[in-house]
Amino acid sequence: MKARLVAVGERAPHWVAEGYVEYEKRLSHWLPLDLVEIAPGLRGKHRDAARATQDEGARVLAALPKNAHVVVLDGRGRQHSSEQLAVRMEHWRGLGRDLAFLIGGPEGHAGDVVARADEQWSLGPLTLPHMLVRLVLAEQLYRACALLANHPYHRA
Repeated sequence: MKARLVAVGERAPHWVAEGYVEYEKRLSHWLPLDLVEIAPGLRGKHRDAARATQDEGARVLAALPKNAHVVVLDGRGRQHSSEQLAVRMEHWRGLGRDLAFLIGGPEGHAGDVVARADEQWSLGPLTLPHMLVRLVLAEQLYRACALLANHPYHRA
């Protein structure tokens, strides 16, 4: 099983990119994780934010691997403890499909993206910068895999 993180936004701050790469490397033997950055839709004065979100959504959907189990990160989604996420990871492995995790733009996900999702996951009630969500997601996936492998990372 492989995973793809499809995220709206380009050029993460150095410290986010560095942290993400570290967890991507750690995950590589348990869950290879590929990052695909999607250019944000045009926003600003005299621009339609809804149209920008729709444009992003079309590019997000085009970046999905075939037959992937799609997990949208959204504040309205289901929250998991680290232990619950490990159980969820075991479930995903049992599906025999690749995974795709989706992080939307400033206004969230387009309706078509949410409709395509197999499930929604919330990292909690806090609003996080979308670039930081990449790092948190990678770390939590690593933690879930470490729990399943009985690796001491979670207990450290």
